[in-house]
Amino acid sequence: MYIGLKHLHSGLAYLALLTLAIVVIYALIGALSNRPFTERDRKIAMVAFILAHVQLLVGLILYFVSPLGFSLLTGGGAMSDSAARLTALEHPVINILAIVVITIGYTRAKKFAEDRAKFRSIYMLYAIGLVLILSRIPWENWLG
Repeated sequence: MYIGLKHLHSGLAYLALLTLAIVVIYALIGALSNRPFTERDRKIAMVAFILAHVQLLVGLILYFVSPLGFSLLTGGGAMSDSAARLTALEHPVINILAIVVITIGYTRAKKFAEDRAKFRSIYMLYAIGLVLILSRIPWENWLG
């Protein structure tokens, strides 16, 4: 189960990051071109929103079944080792924060009446969430 979840979390990350980047660019172009915010735009933002949340859910499950997740915090010594601290604390906390920011961007966009404000809410807050996620990816484990 652990290996399957680990592969799912890693593979889904590519898809989630790609869709977040596409939505940020797409919404930025929409805001700059002053085009109307359509149902299609909402659905594109929703796909990235859903993928980010599924990725978080898989990550949280993995965190509690992994020998490198929560157990590192309870065993002690994780704060003195930067790789252990990233895995046990920084990666999950920052990614939860990133998903909260993305959620705020999506829900705010639904409440605005002006099209440009909807695009702005999505591209700004999705971009912040994307940067937060990218900042806490364990690159040496992921690419190596």
